[in-house]
Amino acid sequence: MNIVTLTVNPALDKSAKVDGLVPNDKLKCHSLKYQPGGGGINITRVLKRLELETNCIFPSGGNAGVHLKDLLLKENIEPISVPVDGWTRENLSVVDTQNGLQYRFGMPGNTLLEKELNTLENLLKKSLNTNDILVLSGSLAEGIPIDYYSKLIKAVASKKVKIVIDTSGSALKEVLKENVYLIKPNQRELAQLAGKEFLSSEEQEAFALELIKSKKAKYVVVSLGARGAFIASEEGIHYQATPSL
Repeated sequence: MNIVTLTVNPALDKSAKVDGLVPNDKLKCHSLKYQPGGGGINITRVLKRLELETNCIFPSGGNAGVHLKDLLLKENIEPISVPVDGWTRENLSVVDTQNGLQYRFGMPGNTLLEKELNTLENLLKKSLNTNDILVLSGSLAEGIPIDYYSKLIKAVASKKVKIVIDTSGSALKEVLKENVYLIKPNQRELAQLAGKEFLSSEEQEAFALELIKSKKAKYVVVSLGARGAFIASEEGIHYQATPSL
């Protein structure tokens, strides 16, 4: 069994610190760090630490894309990057050392051309075998059709792969029209799926079980932040706390 991760909207994550965040002044940043970013890429990195190999696929453009690939190679991950015209986005997070507050700036990412989207689809078809696991994780860049993940699922349906979805908003709603193995919303995303702003703990469990009952997914994993997560299945609800250090 092979695991393939696809990150349609990867990012080069840049973090820095500043000694006091003051408007209009030129602020001197320090402690600059770069990390690979994007849903499927982060999953690949975690699985690598668990000694599980994946085929890590993502579009790569410009110097940021090259830097992203180099960072993965340093983690002994051999990525499969698809050259694209638009530059890979760079996200920025800044910590104010005077109060410990973090400010996070997420960039939207560049639209992929139709031929580039088709290249990713064809690469997936070649990379997947029967009963493999396909992880579609992360946001869709602006301009990418909201049903792109659904299109990919249909394209590989004959291979009977297990589909794991980690996205949000309209893209998640579209994907649930297909036959998926597992979805991983957080609490806010689960509430949005239910058409509400907030769900109580009891409502979260009930709605997750309803997704299972209606065959939207075989498993629903809901992340609860620092409290861990719960998984819903035909067997019921199981909670898992975060590991203690």
